[in-house]
Amino acid sequence: MPHPYVLLSAAVSLDGYLDDTGPERLLLSSPADFDRVDEVRASVDAILVGAGTIRADNPRLLVNSPDRRAARVAAGRPAYPLKVTVSGSGDLDPAANFWHTGGEKLVCTTDKGAEHLRRAPVAADVVALGPDIDWRRLLEHLYEARGVRRLMVEGGGRIHTQLLQQGLADELQLVLAPLFVGTPDAPRLFGPGAYQGGRLRLVETRRIEDVVLMRYEPTAPGTGDVPSAADRHWLALACELAQRCPPSSTAFSVGAVVVAADGTELARGHSREGGDPVVHAEEAALAKLDASDPRLAGATVYSSLEPCALRASRPAPCARLILDAGVRRVVTAWREPDTFVTGADGSGLLATEGAAVAVLPEYEERAQAPNRHLLG
Repeated sequence: MPHPYVLLSAAVSLDGYLDDTGPERLLLSSPADFDRVDEVRASVDAILVGAGTIRADNPRLLVNSPDRRAARVAAGRPAYPLKVTVSGSGDLDPAANFWHTGGEKLVCTTDKGAEHLRRAPVAADVVALGPDIDWRRLLEHLYEARGVRRLMVEGGGRIHTQLLQQGLADELQLVLAPLFVGTPDAPRLFGPGAYQGGRLRLVETRRIEDVVLMRYEPTAPGTGDVPSAADRHWLALACELAQRCPPSSTAFSVGAVVVAADGTELARGHSREGGDPVVHAEEAALAKLDASDPRLAGATVYSSLEPCALRASRPAPCARLILDAGVRRVVTAWREPDTFVTGADGSGLLATEGAAVAVLPEYEERAQAPNRHLLG
């Protein structure tokens, strides 16, 4: 199931703290950065914070600029993004600013928390996610039921940690403030635990008065048939590569990327690459790698179209090439239609021999775009 683009936003001290232990909130950002945050808020469909952040900071989470609110309304959107909070217990202060400013509000909670909120309601819609907070289910609900395509997460540290550990964050916007907190029991941005491997990709650094904004994207593939945020990045790249294919009336235009478990790109390819009229994308990418490369066993192949299971132009179809290379995970956007081969089932062949296949249908339209002339 698709879910929103998830943007984590936070500011920390030089020694990695979100706040100090004093009674007042520690302001880490500069005035110009607060305005940047306001601009980001105006660009999203929803803003999410944890119940702990509501208790500690009593935030309003508004778009403060009248011009930005007016631009949202002119574009057919509400003046303020949907405000979302997450609480396992449902124990929330009905007098908090969160409920009494801005537009619509939503509480995502457990079955037990929903029962508590029936007895002590707040001014918000309530969604029960089951016995525990299920982040994938929460994000799917926001996407399907609330139309949220971009979600800004403003804290706290426990929520940022869980989303990163589960591979659900698409971007981290981190502001570094030039001060030290130095108190061991002050809240930190990230907690202990197992994070999905790999270095983050630095996509921007920007000085904003006396603070520095750093924007990162995750790179490490997901596991099994459960997609991660990084899977979306790599599959989007495969769809871009499909656009580079020389046009053909007898074959699909496909892009492929091979990525190691730590998020290192190993190879990429596209159909008819290098002037070969029959080479397939996965074949072109795998041909650039040493067959003995130990990273292939933990790698993921991203292909804009399901790898072929039947083929006339080469002895082995791409699904077989992937398996023979030792790769045991494939992410694709689009199942192969019967345009050229009837009854092909690349995903079935891969699965039968132990490979996991994840399909991200939200990328199907991008994958089909360079093939419109073949689809009637």
